[in-house]
Amino acid sequence: MKTLLYCMLGLSVTACTPSKTENKASDELSMLVGTYTNGTSKGIYTFRFNQETGAATPLSVVELPNPSYLTPSEDGKFVYAVSEMNDSTAALSALAFDKETGSLRLLNTQPTLGADPCYVATNGKEVLTANYSGGTMSVFGLRKDGTLAPVDTLFMGSATGPDTVRQIVPHIHCALFSPDGKYIFATDFSADRLLRFVLHPKDIVPHLSAETIDIKADSGPRHLTFSPDGKYAYLITELSGKVIAFRYDDGKLEQMQTITADTVAARGSADIHLSPDGKYLYASNRLQEDGIAIFAVNPENGTLAKAGYQKTGIHPRHFNITPNGKYLLAACRDSNIIQVYERDATTGLLKDTHQDIEVDKPVCVQFIQ
Repeated sequence: MKTLLYCMLGLSVTACTPSKTENKASDELSMLVGTYTNGTSKGIYTFRFNQETGAATPLSVVELPNPSYLTPSEDGKFVYAVSEMNDSTAALSALAFDKETGSLRLLNTQPTLGADPCYVATNGKEVLTANYSGGTMSVFGLRKDGTLAPVDTLFMGSATGPDTVRQIVPHIHCALFSPDGKYIFATDFSADRLLRFVLHPKDIVPHLSAETIDIKADSGPRHLTFSPDGKYAYLITELSGKVIAFRYDDGKLEQMQTITADTVAARGSADIHLSPDGKYLYASNRLQEDGIAIFAVNPENGTLAKAGYQKTGIHPRHFNITPNGKYLLAACRDSNIIQVYERDATTGLLKDTHQDIEVDKPVCVQFIQ
């Protein structure tokens, strides 16, 4: 009570102001980088990243084959990482994470039963993988100690799209939980549609709903993301290079807009994310004019307007935005760097800080606070 009284009276400024140590701690993030290991990379690299200065300090590495996508648990104690292998060694691994040292410790590994897993998501009870070449979505139960149970469900995609090279066999590229926690959505790349699964509260196994959401043919839906308020969803299509905006309500996706991200028809659009405040959306493009398309989000109805374009290094497969919204980090696989861009919170535009983080074949960046 005395401290509160002193603060109210203005008699103890020091007591009311966070210390430099506290400020520094809040600025520091743990950063995890997934890579392809067919070069010099060993697996998952960890860094300390300062989200005020944009500086990264290397910490540790754990050896794992082709950890091309990973995601942390909500509390940051565990990390789930795929091994994107094109055979029976394709797997999902659970690792314990030490925030203080940045070290990762392998807990267990389970086969995905689908080749080339390239995406992973968790709700704290289950873990999903999207298996690109296998054309499936795998569902794993989570044990209390953070380890993975074996695959208990496997859902198959379809191949009905017109591209006789890219859509000739089924591909699932992304699988994630809806913000309300009731559904799973998966991108059925080769059938130009989204799949919706229902999660029942007393059953960890999702049940296939009759509903699918059709996308225009030859689109190749790749990654899906939801707005911070859960009212809208945005899909990046790899082949057509479009962003499709949806209204979202209790499992229903209502398409409301399509806007071009890839203006040169390179058929290599990749990742999509919103700024933490939901005011800007970013989508990466590869193969030609590699870079990130920037869109302003209408706060009234969630529609998009072009705001700019930032060229990047080669093949920006994945990128992420710091929790405070100040920096966007682009993992440029074929330039062997992670580029650190400062975001203008007002315009959404990006400025290269030239604080590149050198990593061989980086393809995924995740933060833990």
